[in-house]
Amino acid sequence: MALERGKLSNVVVVSAGSTVGIITVVSSKKVYVKSIIAHSPGIGAAATTTAQIYFIPNGESASTNTKIFDISLNSGETVLVEPSYPLVIDTTGDSIQVGAGSSTVNFLITGDKEV
Repeated sequence: MALERGKLSNVVVVSAGSTVGIITVVSSKKVYVKSIIAHSPGIGAAATTTAQIYFIPNGESASTNTKIFDISLNSGETVLVEPSYPLVIDTTGDSIQVGAGSSTVNFLITGDKEV
């Protein structure tokens, strides 16, 4: 099994109140998520916001049933979410999605994926 190491996405900018996909499994190729960086650049009216991370099985959507992290961020703050063991998504269509609360949040995801 060959792995491609490093970032799994470019910086993903999520607007206030939105949720977007950041990585999706293609052709049953395993993805190992090692860390997710969330940064509040201070765009929007709120001094604080929240960032959500969802582990979405194929065919499901972002909801309280698929949320795995809910982070409070001050304007200008960066948080590193680093599980003690990588999150593994391995079924075609499974994904990690991220959301922003009351203002914009930037996300970056790192890890490995099968090639």
